[in-house]
Amino acid sequence: MSTQAAANTQAPLVADAGIELEIGGMTCASCANRIERKLNKLDGVSATVNYATEKAKVTVPDGYDPALLVAEVEKTGYTAAMPKPKDATPSGPTTDDGEAPDSELTSLKHRLIGAIVLTVPVIAMAMVPALQFTYWQWASLALAAPVIVWAAWPFHKAAWTNLRHGTATMDTLISMGTTAAFLWSLYALFLGTAGTPGMTHPFEFTIAPSDGAGNIYLEAAAGVTMFILAGRYFEKRSKRQAGAALRALLELGAKEVSVLRNGAEVKIPTSDLAVGDEFVVRPGEKIATDGTVASGTSAVDASMLTGESVPVEVVAGDPVTGATVNAGGRLVIRATRVGSDTQLAQMAKLVEDAQTGKAAVQRLADRISGVFVPIVIAISVIALGAWLGAGFPVSAAFTAAVAVLVIACPCALGLATPTALLVGTGRGAQMGVLIKGPEVLESTRKVDTIVLDKTGTVTTGKMTLVEAITEPGVDRAELLRLAGALEDASEHPIAQAIAKGAVQEIGQLPTPEDFANIEGKGVQGVVDGRGVLVGRESLLADWSQHLSSDVAAAKAAAEDEGKTVVAVGWDGQARGILVVADAVKPTSAEAIQGLKDLGLTPVLLTGDNEAVAKRIAAEVGIEKVIAEVLPKDKVDVVTRLQDAGKVIAMVGDGVNDAPALAQADLGLAMGTGTDVAIEASDITLVRGDLRAAVDAIRLSRRTLGTIKSNLFWAFAYNVAAIPVAALGMLNPMLAGAAMAFSSVFVVGNSLRLRGFRSVAKQ
Repeated sequence: MSTQAAANTQAPLVADAGIELEIGGMTCASCANRIERKLNKLDGVSATVNYATEKAKVTVPDGYDPALLVAEVEKTGYTAAMPKPKDATPSGPTTDDGEAPDSELTSLKHRLIGAIVLTVPVIAMAMVPALQFTYWQWASLALAAPVIVWAAWPFHKAAWTNLRHGTATMDTLISMGTTAAFLWSLYALFLGTAGTPGMTHPFEFTIAPSDGAGNIYLEAAAGVTMFILAGRYFEKRSKRQAGAALRALLELGAKEVSVLRNGAEVKIPTSDLAVGDEFVVRPGEKIATDGTVASGTSAVDASMLTGESVPVEVVAGDPVTGATVNAGGRLVIRATRVGSDTQLAQMAKLVEDAQTGKAAVQRLADRISGVFVPIVIAISVIALGAWLGAGFPVSAAFTAAVAVLVIACPCALGLATPTALLVGTGRGAQMGVLIKGPEVLESTRKVDTIVLDKTGTVTTGKMTLVEAITEPGVDRAELLRLAGALEDASEHPIAQAIAKGAVQEIGQLPTPEDFANIEGKGVQGVVDGRGVLVGRESLLADWSQHLSSDVAAAKAAAEDEGKTVVAVGWDGQARGILVVADAVKPTSAEAIQGLKDLGLTPVLLTGDNEAVAKRIAAEVGIEKVIAEVLPKDKVDVVTRLQDAGKVIAMVGDGVNDAPALAQADLGLAMGTGTDVAIEASDITLVRGDLRAAVDAIRLSRRTLGTIKSNLFWAFAYNVAAIPVAALGMLNPMLAGAAMAFSSVFVVGNSLRLRGFRSVAKQ
């Protein structure tokens, strides 16, 4: 198994600790902001509440009782609970995607259907004078009352809860607007002239001055309720879609596993696996958890987890990752990590942490929405007073005030950032790009220089046969066959690289006889009746076998480039040389060009000598090289570049890269690397393909751009719409429809990120 592929399966992805609460009852960004403020007032508590994920991420002192957090949330009128285990199987009915049904979504659906059925006739009668039969206004009351009272009950309930706690949210605006319109209509019907048989009035897009006692606004109250319920319903459905990538990630794992107990196979749930258990994986089955192959050989397809399209050969002793698929023979695997310690679980945790966090732009939106409601109520009151003061009828003044309350709900503002984060980070997870937090997105916009560690990042990090040069008249395949057969019997890494390269090029190798290791020089043996020598040039010289001048020159040139050269001879003559080196990954040159296209200047950083570094850099298209750097000095190189005014991204995979990754403005760790490198980075690239770095920066920038366009829409919408409503230029019902549409627009814009494609597939 290759070093790259093996490492792909062995590095768990570490996430920060903390308490996570599932919050219920939130209806807008103001709710989230209010809960967050309450939690942050507790001693030693730091909390972030996300409206889109409906979760609170809370950092508390050691030994803190989570029940205190739950109680504090409940004091504010909402519900809170510790999340269910990720591997818990729903005991009741499930939706098409295997999830337990969402009771809030179901309730919204029922209320929305009821509201549509009852409201459409009310709106039709109000808009079309021909439908206004003799007692149409009383029929409207009978139809609209259940909508305004029952269908809008969640808004009224939330508004009452907020009132008891001395606060106001978007629900306060909705409840006040619909209730006021309903009560005014009751007044006009029972105490005014609107209840007169045969009364008619045309529907108008704007507010028309008239006798207040003759107008009813049942269609506005019911219509606002219907449109806002529709917005809430589709918003919640969209939020579930936005989190689909994370749920799909969690669903990758196997549900059952065949464990060996006293030599017999026993089926148990994957959640019951313990470290050290041995389990059987047949062809086509998923590997239940991270482990090491105890026996058997096979090919493992890790594409669903790492994006690597080619199955990787594994033998006894090789590490494998849970959720990958056994594509070949029967394997017996010894579990090394289970439950939340597996790579899959840690990946999901990183994605969820990123989705729960907030970018700086979102914190600004939260602060605005926190003061928005009282300001809107004040504007509504001012509009009411201004219309009355200007001598307009009470009905016109009242309608303008209601329109302000309805149009102003800034749900789009609260959804702008979290929905884009949900979709962006979820799409990244599907592509093997794990973005650790929303603040990372803002770093990617400013980066202008990307520092690349050579070994394991640009190169494979393992010895590979890169060239075979023969003496005149010697067949290349014969050189590889005889040398490969002899080296296959050796455990030396260079010997194994030669043997593997030979197998890849010519197929099965013969078995050598009389194999012997000549310490410090090479190996010798008999292959197909021929006495073969493979090793240093001095080993062949001991047997009076000498390289020709041309081959000797090629050997010297390769060694000058930092490559390792092995000489081969048989039947009393030198037959050629084999060149071994840390090979450049086949996709690195394409990745470097992709980084340049993003406006980044690539810099190769390595501890190797300058000749080797320059050869690798030239091969992939990097102009700037910093070579012969000691591991401990990498962070100094990054600091020096930053001092020169550069904004640095760093890509690495080793323990020695961790300080530099942490120092860089943006740290990207190869998931093929070590835990400490991954922990120190901002973005983890699960694939060992450098093109994933291009994807990470492109996706981060696209997500940030989506957030900004969402925020622009939300801000511009509210700034433009409130004056329009206050000036009497917007019917309350249309205001409700427009407000609901703004939220759906923002979520829909975010969902476009699901179509993001990797550069590898373009």
